[in-house]
Amino acid sequence: MGSFDRIPIIDIGEINQIDGPGIKSIVRQIQKAYGTAGFAYIVNHGVDPFLIKQLFQKSIEFHSLSYEEKIKIELNELHRGFIPINTSTDKNSKLAVVTKPNQSESFIMMREADRNDPAVKSGDYLAGPNQWPEELPGFQETLTNYFDVLTQLCHKICRAISLALGTDLKTFAAEFNPPTTFLRLIKYPPILQNESSNLYGSAPHTDFGCITILAQDETGGLQVKNTDGQWIDAPFIKDSFVMNIGDMLHRWSNGLLISTPHRVINSTGQERFSCPFFFEPNVNVKVSPLPSCITHRRPKQFDSIIYGEFLRTELQTGYDRHAVNN
Repeated sequence: MGSFDRIPIIDIGEINQIDGPGIKSIVRQIQKAYGTAGFAYIVNHGVDPFLIKQLFQKSIEFHSLSYEEKIKIELNELHRGFIPINTSTDKNSKLAVVTKPNQSESFIMMREADRNDPAVKSGDYLAGPNQWPEELPGFQETLTNYFDVLTQLCHKICRAISLALGTDLKTFAAEFNPPTTFLRLIKYPPILQNESSNLYGSAPHTDFGCITILAQDETGGLQVKNTDGQWIDAPFIKDSFVMNIGDMLHRWSNGLLISTPHRVINSTGQERFSCPFFFEPNVNVKVSPLPSCITHRRPKQFDSIIYGEFLRTELQTGYDRHAVNN
């Protein structure tokens, strides 16, 4: 595994291709980019630019509401709603001494599930309905449309990833039936240069799921850590998403695909808005290194874990709302 000084770009215009040179090229690019950097820009992704523009507009509208309005739907036990600033701290970070909460606020939604949904009936962790602000026209519709489009895109990307890992397509797809999915609308206030050096918009961390697809504005602030310990900027590129690998895919691939540390420091003097979408395994799935990724030269590196149990621990230690009082 070599280091990197810039984040690669992958053209996924042929992601719908079942076989042929187009999909094979995407697979090769996935193997190279996520086997070294763990991050890439994806272009020609097929998501309507107007829908992305609408999403950011709705994010700005939400964050412009009064605190009193937003707190009515404060983050609940189903991990949905408004996350106020200073209520999320990456206490598990192995990448920095994190003593202060992340300097951001956000709205978060997950897959909508009513009482008749099989996941709700079986009591699956976090299964349930979303919370929505009372008076924000078009907010729920826009977010739901974007959420559904990104879910479909991630299923296609996971198909390409399964080809990259040499595993059975149908078996791997079943691990996401249904997926655990999150959409966050984040606002980062500017952090003044003379403030404490351990104050982050988002502290150094790795994502704990499968893949993250980020839509970001032009402000900047996202940085990715390479294997030489240098922080590489991930600036805005028009009509692209930033996509990175999470801990579960790192584990599934037996370490072949990299879950790369990243952080946000917003020192621009203006607000930064970003909209990450997290696509993760079903909460009941047992995540173990895939047989196709285990060889004599690369023996099994990870034990099996249940994703939902791992997720519960992460949320309990990272969010005041989920903290267990001892």
